[in-house]
Order: sequence, then C-alpha cells, then structure tokens
Amino acid sequence: MRTRTVTAATTLAVLFSSAALAATTPAFADTSGLLPIRSTGDIVVDGAHQQVFVSDPSNGKIVVTDYSGNVLKQLTTNLSGVTGLELSADSATLYAAVRDMDAVAVIDTATDTETTRYTVGDKPRSIALAAGKLWFGYGGDVEGNIGSVDLTGDHQVTLGQDNSWYSAPVLDAAPGTDILVAGDADSSPASLTSYDVSSGTAKQLAHIRTDGSDVSDLQVTPDGKDVVVASGAPYYHQIYKTSDLNEDGKYTSTAYPNAVAIAPDGTVAAGSFAWYDPDVYIFHPGSSEAVRSYDFPNTGTSSGADTLAAGGLAWAPDGSRLFAVTSNSADVYSLREYDTPGRAATTVTVNAPATATRAKQLTVTGTATSTAALPAGTQLAVTRTDLESPNGKALPAVTVKADGTYSFTDTPPAGGKVTYQVSYAGDAEHTAASGKDTVDVSRAKPTLTLNNNGKVYSYGQDVKFTAHLGTTYKNRTVEIWADPFGSDKPNKLVKSGKVDSHGNLSVTLDLKRDTKVTAKFTGDARWAPRSVSSSVGAKVAISMTVDRQYRTKTAWGQKYYVFRKTKNPLFTTKMAYYSGRSQRFDFQVYYQGKWHADDSQYFKLATSGVSPVEVTGNHKEDVGRRFRVRSDYINGTSGDTVNSTTYGAWKYFTFTS
Repeated sequence: MRTRTVTAATTLAVLFSSAALAATTPAFADTSGLLPIRSTGDIVVDGAHQQVFVSDPSNGKIVVTDYSGNVLKQLTTNLSGVTGLELSADSATLYAAVRDMDAVAVIDTATDTETTRYTVGDKPRSIALAAGKLWFGYGGDVEGNIGSVDLTGDHQVTLGQDNSWYSAPVLDAAPGTDILVAGDADSSPASLTSYDVSSGTAKQLAHIRTDGSDVSDLQVTPDGKDVVVASGAPYYHQIYKTSDLNEDGKYTSTAYPNAVAIAPDGTVAAGSFAWYDPDVYIFHPGSSEAVRSYDFPNTGTSSGADTLAAGGLAWAPDGSRLFAVTSNSADVYSLREYDTPGRAATTVTVNAPATATRAKQLTVTGTATSTAALPAGTQLAVTRTDLESPNGKALPAVTVKADGTYSFTDTPPAGGKVTYQVSYAGDAEHTAASGKDTVDVSRAKPTLTLNNNGKVYSYGQDVKFTAHLGTTYKNRTVEIWADPFGSDKPNKLVKSGKVDSHGNLSVTLDLKRDTKVTAKFTGDARWAPRSVSSSVGAKVAISMTVDRQYRTKTAWGQKYYVFRKTKNPLFTTKMAYYSGRSQRFDFQVYYQGKWHADDSQYFKLATSGVSPVEVTGNHKEDVGRRFRVRSDYINGTSGDTVNSTTYGAWKYFTFTS
C-alpha cells in the first residue's frame, strides 16, 4: 500500500492512554499542487527519483508528480480501475493493481513506462510485497480472496490462498518481514487476519472481527510486530499485534479515521475524514501524545475544510516528508507536502514590558514549550532590534528552565520601538520556533522651533523661515515642509538638511497663498521625533483701474476722478485668480462729515482675474457729491479660503455738469 524501505527494527510500545493533542500547525502545506484526478485509489513515494504516484480508478490513470506536486506525467494506457500501488524495495519498479483489467501492471519508475503485466484474479484491489512475492487481494462481492505473484523465475501466479473474504481485502506488509496483514474493506464489523508468508504461501496466524467498521487503510509497523488500522469507527486508530491480533493500544486521533502511514523510523501519521477538526496527527513510536497535527485549509465553497482521501497518506522513504491527497467540496484534488512532519511542534512566547525607560534595565520573560519535552539546558537565541541596530543585534543566549520558562534582563541603549526576538533553532526531534515582543522605550523631547507663526505677508513676498533644533544624539537633520492652502497644491518638502553650528536651517518661500510651514525632526536613538508648524497668511494682489473720466483733480487730500454726469464710471479690478473666486466691490458716499457705506456686492472674477464693474444711474443728482470704491478679497465669502483677507486701495470720484 505504501512505499517501503528496509530499516532497523523499531518497536512500538503499547499505547493505552489518551493522546494530548499537539498544537495545530498552520493549515497550509509547505507545498501543494492540483491533481488532475476524479478519485483516488492509492499513493506511493519514489525516493530514488523524488516522484509521487497517485492512482485514479475513475479516470483509469496514474498521475506522476514531483515532490512539490507539479505533474510530471500521466500514465493512462489500459489502466481502467487502477487502485492499489506498491514500490519495490529499490524504488525501481512500481506495481499497480488494475481492477477492471484483472491484472497487475509493472512500471519502470526511471522512465515511468509499463514494462510488463501479470494476469491475476478477478478485480485486484490492493497489493503488498513480502517474502519475495507480490501479494494481492482480489475478488468481487462474496468472492474475496488472496493471491500472489512469484517475482523470481517465471513469475508464477498463485490464486485462492484465502477465500474467506467478503470482497477483495486491503493488504499490507512490512519490508524485510514475512508478515502479511489483510483487512475487510466492505463489511462491518470488519475482519482482520494476519499471515506468515515465509513459506511462500499465506499461513494464517490470527483472525478477528474488529469492533470497527470497514477498513479504509492499514499499515504494518517497520518491525512487523503491530498493524495500525484506520476504520470509519471507532473514532481513533486501532493497534493490533500481528502475532495474535490482540489489541496493542490506540492512537487517539479524531472521528472517521481513513488513512495511516508509518515512516521507516516508526513515526505514525494517522489521518481522518474531518471537516472541522485537524486531519492528520503525528505520533512518535512509543508515545501516546500526538507531537503535531495538520488541519487542511478550505479551498472550496462549503463551510467544511478540505478532507483527506481514503488511504491518502504516504511518507518519503527517508521520513523527511509526508504527502497527503486531499479534496474540496468541488471535488478538486490536491497533493500536499509537509517537511519534517515527525518533529514535535514547538512554541516560543515572549513577554516584554509595554513601555520602558531608555538606559534603564528591563526584564523579558517567556516560555519555550513543545509537545515532546525539550532537552535539558536548551538555549534560545536572543536578538534586539532598535534604531541603533536596525538589522538586529545578538544578545547572550538564554537557557530554558525545567518548567519551560526563561527570563533575561537588558538595558536598551536606544529609545523608540525596541523588539526582542527569541528563537529556538530546532533539532532532529523538534521544530524551530520563534516569538517576539516590542517595547516602547522612552526618548527625550528635543527643542524645535519655527519662526513667523501668525504673520501675514503681501502677495508674492519672499519670506525666510528658520527652524532651530536643540541638542540631539546623532541626527542633526531637519525637514521643512510647505503646505499651501487649497486642495490643488500638495504638501511639499521644500528643504532637508543638517542644521548649522547654531542649530538653524532656513528656507525662503515665495508666498502666494496662506501656508502651513512645518519643521520636522525624525528623531534618533535618544531623542524623540518632533514637528512644529507656523501658519502664515498671504494677501492677494489687488489693483483697480478707472475709465471714462474726463479729468482728475486733487481735492480733500486725495486724487479724484471727475466724470461728466452723462457717463457711467467703469472700474476694472485685477486680482489673483482662484477657481470660484469673487471680488467684493465696496461703494461709499461722503456726507455729514464722514464716509458712509452705501452698498457692497460680490462680482465673479474671470479666469484672467479681471472683474469690471460699471456704476450706473441718474448721475444728475450725483453732481458735486463725493464717492469712493474699492475691491476686496474676503476670506470665506469671496468663494475660497486660500488667502488672507485683503482690502484694495480706495478710488475717489465725483461728477460734474
């Protein structure tokens, strides 16, 4: 059923106590790839060529992938109903039970081509290698049986070695042993039988009716002493001695066990059809506690996650990888590969204070725990990352105490965000792990000033802004930003540089709008970042020209424009344009010894910034009276807020006959 390698005997101890669940590893495999299949029969791993074979009975093909799940080839010739797979000890030959062809196909793994075919009994399902023979379970309903092919000489096929099976049984054997185990895949409670095949025929050692349902998968341990069985029920993986099929413990997994794979060192991968629980549990030989578990992601559209295919687990021959065939709610199949799954999951936590004072000692605590106890004296690497050491600085290693805790002290030389990362490198039995925590370490507040706040300047005036920076540690750079009012002008860096020996950095700006000027210091290892702003105003440029007068004169201390009573004065305002801007036109009359506001109106500016206003009316009544007008920009009521309120100069006029 699975790829085999000859290894030193590994004894599984009796496992009667409940297994404590290991921390679930992340849901996603180290690598995964889509499989072009509609069903699965079996999976084996060829370590010599680093390829994986997956049979698809529905499509009648064998898919060949690399270790990353990339499809290399599809074998499709006369493989209708292909199910069970088995590799030779040297991985040179793949045997495939072809159910609908009543045959076993023999495939060269170097070229992935079929070299020969053995005609065997009706509907072969499962195959296993033991004692120099290829054993196969075959037969339809109420016709189950076991046969073998002698792999030496003329490849003689021997049928009818145990006709007690309801249908073709599931077979497995450990490489280098003479023990064959068969399980009933189509009846409940299921039958289980062990055989001694050292003589070349299947001699029954023991037979039982299990307390479980039909067998989805089974595998003999590398030493041949036990067989691990995956049935839909009970909700754990059963262990039986091969010698007498007495119970020999159990692997506590979860509901609906449907797959089992055992690595050459005895590490057990126990899989279940589980939508809402971890799908695969990893057990070390002799341990009742799962050292790791895997929970498949949900790549479909239902609420349940992807599920494991029956018999869909296999180890790489060196035990470095575990492969799983999964499917989602849309019947899309994937091959998932997990590196070093036999290592116990390790977790490192780090707890540092939320805040601390620079140059003052602080204490960091944490834990390093694993589902398999860490070795005594385990050391953890400690790295501090801060403004002084942005790439990290190694601190002295810390030793984990017997209770899994650790602590260390440090005096942070730099302020700001200081991160402590604590790492465990892992070993042959434990995964690597790390954790980190961040401390907000205090920094002093620097002196930073910027002049001119609140001042208002003429339109287009060049204004010098000076930022002053007080004492700092290493950073002497200041940035000056200018943000003109109005959404059409972005905040802009206008100067960046080191301050002079007096701590000053200056820039001259041509002010045409109200502007927020900001000086920024980004901070250093001892002094905190700081920014200060000055908001300054910029008036608009306003001019007014007068037309249609027939002369000017000086009177009452002002220049007066004199209009004949038959002419309407024309006053043309020129103002810096901004979208939607209007000028306010003020009109005043002099009487009773002072000026009185007669009317103020707003007039839109053309895009050229020009706004002409004609003063109309019966000017016969205005002869001899004194008038004055001006144009204003009023922040807010002139249509925008990008400049400071500006009043134009008065223009004085009168009428004559």
